[in-house]
Amino acid sequence: MNAELKLRKPKAGLLLVASPRFKNLSGPQRGTYHERKLKAVEEIKASLDFLDLVYPGITYEREDAEKAISLFFNEKVDFVLVEFLSWSEDFAWIRFLRDMPDIPVLFTNVAKPRMTFETTLDEDDFIDYLCAGTLVGSLEASGSVSRVPRKNVKTILGTREEITAQVRVYADAARARAILRRSTIGLMANMNEAMWSTYMDNYDLFTKLGPEIRYLPYSDYGDIIRNLPQDEVDAWYKDLSTRYEVMDDVAEDKFRGCVEASLALQKMAERNDIDLMVYNDIDQATFRVAGCRAGFYHPWFNENVSVLVPEADIGAGIITYVLKLLSGKHVNFLEPFHIEDDFGTFAGGHAGPNDHNDPAWQQNVIVSRDVRFAKTSWKYAGAPFAWYRISPGLKTMAQLVECEGRYKLVCTLVESLPGKHLLATYTHSIFRPQVPVKRLFEEILRIGTTQHFAIADGDWTAQLRNFAEMTGIEFHDIR
Repeated sequence: MNAELKLRKPKAGLLLVASPRFKNLSGPQRGTYHERKLKAVEEIKASLDFLDLVYPGITYEREDAEKAISLFFNEKVDFVLVEFLSWSEDFAWIRFLRDMPDIPVLFTNVAKPRMTFETTLDEDDFIDYLCAGTLVGSLEASGSVSRVPRKNVKTILGTREEITAQVRVYADAARARAILRRSTIGLMANMNEAMWSTYMDNYDLFTKLGPEIRYLPYSDYGDIIRNLPQDEVDAWYKDLSTRYEVMDDVAEDKFRGCVEASLALQKMAERNDIDLMVYNDIDQATFRVAGCRAGFYHPWFNENVSVLVPEADIGAGIITYVLKLLSGKHVNFLEPFHIEDDFGTFAGGHAGPNDHNDPAWQQNVIVSRDVRFAKTSWKYAGAPFAWYRISPGLKTMAQLVECEGRYKLVCTLVESLPGKHLLATYTHSIFRPQVPVKRLFEEILRIGTTQHFAIADGDWTAQLRNFAEMTGIEFHDIR
């Protein structure tokens, strides 16, 4: 999928329900109920300028609901935003609930700060009173939400400003869900036999969350390495060696070998239209084919709003990709290493390719030997990687795992601390969670997960909560 499709605005169907019984009621000064509702519609649409709106007109009759269903489905909206413009007969709404395909629905009720009338003795005021009866309509409609067998309906109430803020969050999550369902995972080329807890059922993954898995053979990887354009290898090698500090013990031939292994991953992803590249970097085939573990993260992944993750962990890859779609920022991949109880911190990071391309933190990168494999017999043993000290600041840390056909999403907030490079072979940082560090990991251990997490700048908890609700994922927010 190209970057333009991933960077688009959230796309929402707008379903505004009103009463045909009131439609032609008219006051001498302020026009008909319908005319007043048209003005209200323009105000609603103006508050949603961050969305790509698909609007079929006010829904009065059954036929209007059928028109809206067809339009929303054909336009492939990410979600449907529903608001009752007053009390209304519920026959159109029930039909929508019954017949609308499985798309998330956000059912809203807007509380006005105050009414525009004092009594209903005046005919214009009486119609304003009817127009203001959105709570009546929403209460009636809520009964059908619970009675019609339909999942994925979320209900919120607030002022227009409060509703708009919640719609923004919900829309981000719905957009990520929709893009994920059209994305492709490239798995190279088998599950990780050292970490069975990372395994996922591919069929369930496709039917429940959406992405399709494409297996990428190591024979293709080898062919790409052998046929890489040398001008591209030279250009990236030069860029890496001039952009970053290179440690004295890094051998040029091994550096170039790792550049080739890393560039070939990007080529495989691009040629196979892969959005999430899951690289099994501890599989023996990796070293036989490439001579080393790829250690650099090609800028193409960020340019294409895609991600690359190690150790064949599909679940951790998906949450890395989801955070990428939500934040649009650089996302890192890590496993917590150890707790230092005296400081209330833990160290975390990961070997292999990790996104070191954030332009604000290029000084945090050193080209260093991958010492874990320096004494092996592989062709490029000791090949370097981008040793990255993860940027400081507040981060969302999240993971996704499968358990008995269901999924669990765990998230928390941590502060990445500034400091020097500490852990050779690992992109890393020292983290201070917002909850006591021992309680954090005790809760995660009780939930039952794996060791891999994604981290992204900022707080994306609300978006992840909505994403989990939309996709039927068990959600754990550790605060």
